[in-house]
Amino acid sequence: MTRDSISYAGDQALDGLLSEAGSAYDAAGIRDLLTGVLAAPEGFDPRGWTALIGDALPSALEDQLQALKTELKAAQAAAAGEPLDAAARLAALRGELARQGLGGFLVPRADAHQGEYVALQAGRLGWLTGFNGSAGVAVVLADRAAIFVDGRYTLQARAQVDTTLYAPQHLIEQPPEGWIEAHLPPEAKLGYDPWLHTHGQVARLSAAAEKAGGGLAACETNPVDAVWADQPAPPIAPVVAHAATYAGRDSADKRREICKTLASNGADAAVLTLPDSIAWLLNVRGGDVSHVPLALSFAVVHADGHVDWFIDSRKLVHGLQDHLGEDVSIHAPAELGAALDALVAAGKAVQADPATGAAWVFDRLKAAEAKIVKGDDPCLLPKARKNAVELDGARNAHRRDGVALTRFLAWLAAATADVGDNVGISEIDAAERLTAFRAESAELRDLSFNTISGSGPNGASMHYRVTEESNRYLAKGELYLVDSGGQYLDGTTDVTRTLAIGDPTPEMRDRFTRVLKGHIALARARFPRGTTGSQIDSLARLALWQAGLDYDHGTGHGVGSYLGVHEGPQRISKIANRIALDPGMIVSNEPGYYKVGAYGIRIENLVAVTEDAKAEGEEQDMLGFETLTLAPIDQSLVEVSLLTAEERAWLDAYHARVCDELTPLLDQETAAWLAQATRALGS
Repeated sequence: MTRDSISYAGDQALDGLLSEAGSAYDAAGIRDLLTGVLAAPEGFDPRGWTALIGDALPSALEDQLQALKTELKAAQAAAAGEPLDAAARLAALRGELARQGLGGFLVPRADAHQGEYVALQAGRLGWLTGFNGSAGVAVVLADRAAIFVDGRYTLQARAQVDTTLYAPQHLIEQPPEGWIEAHLPPEAKLGYDPWLHTHGQVARLSAAAEKAGGGLAACETNPVDAVWADQPAPPIAPVVAHAATYAGRDSADKRREICKTLASNGADAAVLTLPDSIAWLLNVRGGDVSHVPLALSFAVVHADGHVDWFIDSRKLVHGLQDHLGEDVSIHAPAELGAALDALVAAGKAVQADPATGAAWVFDRLKAAEAKIVKGDDPCLLPKARKNAVELDGARNAHRRDGVALTRFLAWLAAATADVGDNVGISEIDAAERLTAFRAESAELRDLSFNTISGSGPNGASMHYRVTEESNRYLAKGELYLVDSGGQYLDGTTDVTRTLAIGDPTPEMRDRFTRVLKGHIALARARFPRGTTGSQIDSLARLALWQAGLDYDHGTGHGVGSYLGVHEGPQRISKIANRIALDPGMIVSNEPGYYKVGAYGIRIENLVAVTEDAKAEGEEQDMLGFETLTLAPIDQSLVEVSLLTAEERAWLDAYHARVCDELTPLLDQETAAWLAQATRALGS
C-alpha cells in the first residue's frame, strides 16, 4: 500500500471523526491548518494546538489529529533542505537582485512587527547567513556584503557567519548607514522590504544611500523570499483570553484610556503593529513565536473605542469573541490596506509610530494623502506601568521562580562538590535540569527565552546559546553563568547568576565584586521623578570604570507581564532615552563583565519602580526600586574588603529576605543549603 493511499484512508477516518464532533473542518482543512501549526513553536503542551478545532474533543479525534500532526512533521523533516550553504544562498540572492534591477538589498533580523522573536517564516537573516541572534542586519551588494550586530553578539556572529562572505561590523559603532554611504555604487538602487523596516529606519537608510549617489527602492516582493524555496508558512497557534485576574483591568477600561490619548493627539484612529500592544489592549495571549505569548496581527483602534483586529481567524479559540465583545471586529490581515484607505477617505486623522510601525503603513497612508499623526504607540506607556494586580502577580511569579532556581543552585552545588576536575555536568545538562525544576510549576507556560548556560569562555559571549557543537562541561576553577527565566500566567521572570565551580581566582573575585557593587548601587538608587534610565546607568558601571573596565550591553531592559521579557519603552543604558522611569515599570538590573576566552560575569535581578516617601526637608518627589527576584548570590565570589558597610548591609538584607520568603516553600535539604548560601557576610 502506498503512502498516498494510507494518507487517504486516514483522511477518510478523520473526516468521519470531525463530522461526528460537529467540526467545521474536514481533513483537507486540517492539513492546511497544520502547515501553520507546524510553523509555530510547539511550546510546553504539544497537544495545545487542538484547541483550534474545538473544546473537549473526543479522545479518538484528538489522537487522530495528533497522529496527523506527527506524520506531517516527519514528512517536513524528511524533506528539509541541505545544511546551510551560505555561498550558494548568497549567490542565489544576488541573481534575484540582478533580475529585479537592484544593486543591493537589506536583510534585517526583523518581521513586520519588529519583534525580538520572529516566526520561522521571517527568519530571513538566519536562513541567508547562519546568524541566529535577536538583532542584526545584513547589507548585500553585488560585489560585497556585511553583517551588523551589536556588542551582545560580536563573538556569536563571527562563530556562525562565514566572514569571507560577510564582513562583520558593530551595529552601534559602525552602523549600516556609514557602510552604505561608503560602498553603495553611484546610481545603484538598494532594495528593502517596507514591511521589515520602520519609517524612521527608512529615513536614515535613504539619506545614506543618497549620499552615496544612489537611492532606496521599496520591493513589492522580498528577494529573499523569492529564492527561499522551502520557506515556512505563517504560524498558527491558539489565541486565548488573558483573565482580568491576571491583567488587573478589562479591555474596555484600557481602550477608554487609549481613546483619551488619541483625542489629546488630535487623532481619530491609531494603527497598532506591535503584537504585544494588541495582546495587552485586548487581554489576549497567543503562541505564534517562541517564548513570548503573542499572536502576530495588526489592529486599528478608533477614538470611539472600537477595534478592528487583522488576524487569521483560525487562531481564535471557541468563545474568544465573547471575551472580546461587540466592539472588536475580526478581519483578515490582507484587509489592512483597504481599511487604512477607508479611514483616509472618511477624512480621519491616523496616528502611527515612526519608531515601531512598518514603513509600509506610512507609505500606504501617504499614498492616500492621509493626515498622519506621528506619535508613539499609545499602548506602550500604559502597558509598561504595571497595575497593582500585575505587580502582585510579578511578586508571586518571582517567588515561584526563586524556588525553582534555588533548587537548581542547591543541586548544582551538591553535584560539583568533592569531585575532581571533571565535574561531569555539561552546559546542556545544567540548562535542562533548570528547565525541569521550573516545569514543576503548574503556572509555567514557557521559558521567557532560551537559557544562557555558559561555562568558562562560553560565558564571555553575552547572549551565548549552547548547541551540541559548542557544549562544554563545567570545570573546576572556572565560572559558570546561567541566565534564564519563565513565562508564568501572572508574570515574566529573568534572572542571571554567576557561580564559581571550585575555587575562584583573585581576579574573578575582584571582577565579580565590582559587578556586584554596580548592581547594589542601582538597587539602592533614589532618583527624582522624571529621571530616565540613561541618567542612572553610570551608577552600575562606576566600580568597573574605576578599574578601567566596562561591559558592552545595556544595564536594564523593561519586562512585560506575561509578555515580552524585553519590553519598552523604558530602559537603563548608555544610549540616550527620553522615557522617564515611572512607578509600576519593571526593569532588569544586570551589570556584567566579560573576559574574552576566559569567563563572563553577570548579576541580574528584576526590579519594579516605586514611589519613595519624602523625608523631612526633601523637596523632590523621589522614586526607587523594589527588587523582585529572589535567589542567592554566590558569596564565594565576593571580595568583602571591596564592599562598603552599606553594600554589605544591602547584601545581607537581600539574602535574609530570600531565605525568609523561600524557605517555607522548599524541602528540608534545599532549605538547609539556602540557609548556608544566604548567611550574613563574614559569618
